Amino acid sequence: MKTSTFLKRTAIAAVVATALSQCSKEETTSTTTDESAEPVLVISAIPDTKTTNQAEKFQPLVDHLAKELGVKVEFQTSTDYTDSVEKFKTGDFTLVWYGGLTGVRARAAVEGATAIAQGTEDPYYKSYFIANASTGLEKSDEFPMAIKDLKFTFGSNSSTSGFMMPSHFIKENSGKMPDDFFTQPVAYSGAHDKTALQVAQGNFQAGVVNYGTYDSMVADGRLDPEVCRLIWVTPPYADYNFTAHPKLNEQFGEGFVEKLQAAILSASEEVAKSSVNRSGFVKAENSDYQGIEEVARALGELR
Repeated sequence: MKTSTFLKRTAIAAVVATALSQCSKEETTSTTTDESAEPVLVISAIPDTKTTNQAEKFQPLVDHLAKELGVKVEFQTSTDYTDSVEKFKTGDFTLVWYGGLTGVRARAAVEGATAIAQGTEDPYYKSYFIANASTGLEKSDEFPMAIKDLKFTFGSNSSTSGFMMPSHFIKENSGKMPDDFFTQPVAYSGAHDKTALQVAQGNFQAGVVNYGTYDSMVADGRLDPEVCRLIWVTPPYADYNFTAHPKLNEQFGEGFVEKLQAAILSASEEVAKSSVNRSGFVKAENSDYQGIEEVARALGELR
């Protein structure tokens, strides 16, 4: 009986030891797999227009960068402007197409973050003030002071071209910030195309959008310029850019950000047009957006 009991105990101990050994192997394998996982260049972009086809639009750039750099590249959609900055701060996004304000915010939050490329048109960006035809307003070289009594909408309150710079020009021309300038509460549509459509539909009498969105919507027939009228064009300012996270040099090796910049600049017009509606890409650096940063601080949009 004693021998039988001893054998049973020995057998059970062997089974337990085998099981523990197997678990240890599985844990080791799992850890090794995680550590050796292929690094990924994760691209995102502020959702300044509808995001339903954003990943599709960026796919040509994803393919181009993967081919040029020989690394895995993927695009992930941002839920809103704030999300694009927060996920850049955590390193979940490592290359983001930002507007001027969101780019300044992201770089201020991540030491070593760098603006590396912008669209050919971006050093000379501008906003369009627009109005529904029912207002009777026409295009003018003078700032349209008459909008102060209209039902007005901006885009996102984190947008450079849809809020911050228009606010700057409102103050420059009237001496007042939007909340004091307009006699009715202003609204925020959340995106440039939504602003244009809401003004065209008469939901708002006037608004402001970036010129690229307005021009493209007129060109493809989504917007009738006789109904949704362009009434004033702002002076030019620097705006959109690709900002790279310093984490990229840790993931892919020192000097990778410079290689990434070169790869973006080598993208064809077709790729630039598809991804960000630009005719091409040119170099950018943080100092290009010093003016945006100064205006943002003056307006209380950056602390």
